[in-house]
Formats: sequence, structure tokens, C-alpha cells
Amino acid sequence: MNVPTKIAHTLPPLLLHARFPLSGVPRNGFVRIPERSGRLGSKMARSLDKCEGKLDVVREATEPHAPEAVEALKSGKVIAVPTDTLYGFACDACSAEAVNRIYEIKGRTHTSPLAICVGDVSDIERFAVTNHLPHGLLDSLLPGPVTVILRRGESSILDKSLNPGLDSIGVRVPDCNFIRVIARGAGSALALTSANLSGQPSSVCIKDFENLWEHCAYVYDGGVLPSGRAGSTIVNLTKLGSYKILRPGSAEEETVAILERHSITEEKCEA
Repeated sequence: MNVPTKIAHTLPPLLLHARFPLSGVPRNGFVRIPERSGRLGSKMARSLDKCEGKLDVVREATEPHAPEAVEALKSGKVIAVPTDTLYGFACDACSAEAVNRIYEIKGRTHTSPLAICVGDVSDIERFAVTNHLPHGLLDSLLPGPVTVILRRGESSILDKSLNPGLDSIGVRVPDCNFIRVIARGAGSALALTSANLSGQPSSVCIKDFENLWEHCAYVYDGGVLPSGRAGSTIVNLTKLGSYKILRPGSAEEETVAILERHSITEEKCEA
């Protein structure tokens, strides 16, 4: 039976081919695709397995995933997380083995110090000396895209293996809820550094460091970060009443304005 012309015009091309086969196309409408060689098939399977293996570690950077991140940190693992500036590698700052793992992943020398991240400004005094700073200064700077350099002091609970030989420590409280929830849950400071190979561009999305996913227990995806690749502004606050910008970063102007409002003056270079 012929298909009426009006109906035929409304049928999908595949159905038309099935009813009225074209030359060289089987009557059932399906074209047989030659099987690939076993060698190529195995190679493709391995590639797919590798891709699936990578995706297994990726999670959304949302609060429901925080408990597994905390467990990974407590187990001495390294995770990758978004911050308010760049993606970073994080681990328990009090685990020498985990800290060494971060240096290995980045190909970084142990002479380059790591910063720490805590969940709240009130936690900083557990790890560094803050009593020389004007009241409210840290609360004005943090949470935010700033790393403050402070003296550790004798009361710091940081492990001596973190940045050995240095009596100061860089501290961050990112304006990023996910990493702060993790830090609170871990009950300790997190060692934090940018998620990239040493000397390579910093990462603003997880694809930027895809080659390093396999070294992480989890990679938490917070999308593309909007702040660019400048990183946090690093300011030395170890000296009473003065500051020194060590890296301009993404918030230099705002940081300087806050410091000057609190009567902190720029450290003068020695002649």
C-alpha cells in the first residue's frame, strides 16, 4: 500500500527509508557498521575506563558532600576545592604525610611554604599570634581573598613539620562556604595551596588541572571562578603597627584601605 503524499511529508526520514529503501540501504533501514578490531576496541575500552575513573572523583562543591570531604581529610587524603579566588589542594595541616603528598602532587620544593585555611576568623588565634593587631582588623579583612602572614608563636597547635624553620604562617578564611564548612568539620587547619603543577598557571575551573585529578581523593566542582588568576592578596602583619604587601593579588586596594582605617601603616623599606 502506498503512503499518501500528505502523510509521507510528515514522516521522519528514517521511517521513509524503511518504507521506501534507498539504493544500497538494506530494506530494514539499518546500515551494518563493520566491527572494529579487537585491538582498537580494547584501547577504546581502556580510554573509557580511564575517563570514568577520573569522573568518579568529581563531586559538586555543595554542603551535602562536605562530610565525605571531612572524612577524606581525617584519613590523610588530599582533596581539590574551590575558594573565593582559585581552586586549591587541601589536606590536614597537622598530617605530615598529607602535607608531603601535596608537595609531591605539585612538584614543589619543601622550601616553598604552604598557607593554612580555617573555618572562622575566631579560629586563627589557635594557630597564630593575633593579640598585637587592632580590634576588628581581622574581621574586616576576612572572610575574603586575603592571606594574612602572622607569627606562629609558642602556643600554635600547628605541627612543626609544616613549613619547618619558619616562625610565620599564612592564614586564609576564604569567602567560600564549602571550604569553610569542611574546615569546621575537620576541627583543624587545612594546608592549602593552588591546584596546579608548580610554576604552571593557576586553576579557575577543574578542567584546568584535570591531569592531577587522579592524585586526589575527591575533586569538588564549584564551576568557573570569576576572580581571574591573580590569587589572594598576601599581606605581612607580623610587625606591630605596620604591614607589607607581599603579593598584590585580587584585593590589594581594598586590603590597603582596611589596614589604613585601622591605623596600620605601610612598612618602610630600609635604605
